[in-house]
Amino acid sequence: MTTTLPAYDEVVARFEPVIGLETHVELGTNTKMFCGCPTDFGGEPNTRVCPVCLGLPGSLPVANKAAIEATVRIGLALNCSIASWCRFARKNYFYPDMPKNFQISQYDEPLCVDGYLDVEVNGETVRIGIERVHLEEDTGKTLHVGGATGRIHGATESLVDYNRAGIPLVEIVTKPIPGTGALAPEVARAYVTELRDVLRSLGVSDVRMEEGSLRCDVNTSLNLPGAEWGTRTETKNVNSLRSVERAVRSEMLRQASVLDAGGRITQETRHFHEETGDTTPGRSKETATDYRYFPEPDLVPVAPDPAWVAELRAALPELPRLHRRRLQQEWGLSDLDMQSVLNAGAVELIEATIAAGTTPAAARKWWLGELSRRANETGVELADVGATPAQVAELQGLVDAGKLNDKLARTVLEGVVAGEGSPTEIMTNRGLEVVSDTGALTAAVDEAIAANPDIADKIRSGKVAAAGALVGAVMKTTRGQADAKTVRELILSRL
Repeated sequence: MTTTLPAYDEVVARFEPVIGLETHVELGTNTKMFCGCPTDFGGEPNTRVCPVCLGLPGSLPVANKAAIEATVRIGLALNCSIASWCRFARKNYFYPDMPKNFQISQYDEPLCVDGYLDVEVNGETVRIGIERVHLEEDTGKTLHVGGATGRIHGATESLVDYNRAGIPLVEIVTKPIPGTGALAPEVARAYVTELRDVLRSLGVSDVRMEEGSLRCDVNTSLNLPGAEWGTRTETKNVNSLRSVERAVRSEMLRQASVLDAGGRITQETRHFHEETGDTTPGRSKETATDYRYFPEPDLVPVAPDPAWVAELRAALPELPRLHRRRLQQEWGLSDLDMQSVLNAGAVELIEATIAAGTTPAAARKWWLGELSRRANETGVELADVGATPAQVAELQGLVDAGKLNDKLARTVLEGVVAGEGSPTEIMTNRGLEVVSDTGALTAAVDEAIAANPDIADKIRSGKVAAAGALVGAVMKTTRGQADAKTVRELILSRL
């Protein structure tokens, strides 16, 4: 039976959403959290493992100092207080991708607490409270084979790869975020975007959502105005910025539909489906007591030296929000123009394109114009559209050198996005270079003059603006490859 969902505007007019986000970040350390196994993505299944990360009897963990340092730096960048003393705990639960049947994590004594991150949404600053930043180990990866959905239901067998088990994983948990109203989905996306930028600026992770090094769990609930907060659901492992926004919106619509029908929201995990934008039930959500936490007996407590923490604080890089303000001034953009760049997710792309040798205006034109249009049409992030900043700078360099006009440059860009090679290679292979040789263009100019005697007479009589029609005729004859300026000069000299 298909349920008709209410309109989004109707939902936000009657209900107040409360959201929260739990973001898992795989740290870019050379080795795993408690052993010396490498952390590189990929590799043959179950080849990057050892007795420690497999939880074999007699093996003992040793904490990775680089991971602890990275977590402290994340906490400082998020304005958190850093614990003077904390320890790891065992989080007990059975799942095939947990080789020890427990996860070494932090429970009641996290490394970083009580911070915040400011994000910009529609020109307004929204402060997102950070509840905690804690360090743990990642799980392995389960692959369900034989079913239609890739999930366990309907699968004929399940395979487990423990290469990822034990990789340092930071969990960043926000406080509940009320009061965002209709902007709740956009606030969720803006937060994950800003957090990703912060983590990238710190150099602690490659934050590639498509590879699972940044994963987001989205909590959503609805309540009537003035009433207590509703029961929340947790949409697990949302793996793109666009999907974070869609997951919040989808859950708001679904929960409103359930409440309107007199039903109750179940506290549970849910799965987000990229192809439909819907969520489906996972499992009832455990509470902390279900995990039987207790202090990890094989690891000593962590007590960061305040002087060391102060050194890390002093060495923090320029954070993205301040960095963007500086770029806005350097690029000479208005607040509205900068917001367009932010909305498109193009700040780093434009900055890299400028660094590759072009102007802010040219870089902005390509990324916010042709490339943004293609990203929207194909439903991918702008960074994944198929062109690199270096290629865009090279393309603009060909335009600046007079080898391509704007129309031909767009054609070349099609080839770049399609993977045909560099702009120069595509221009050469397709024979798209602008023809500016007067000898090669003279015949086309004479042909256009002969075919349009009335326009030629107007030009002879002093109506120079009429030359545009003859320029257009020559451009058509040369399939857009003529240099318009040279053509105009030839026309005027002939007449």
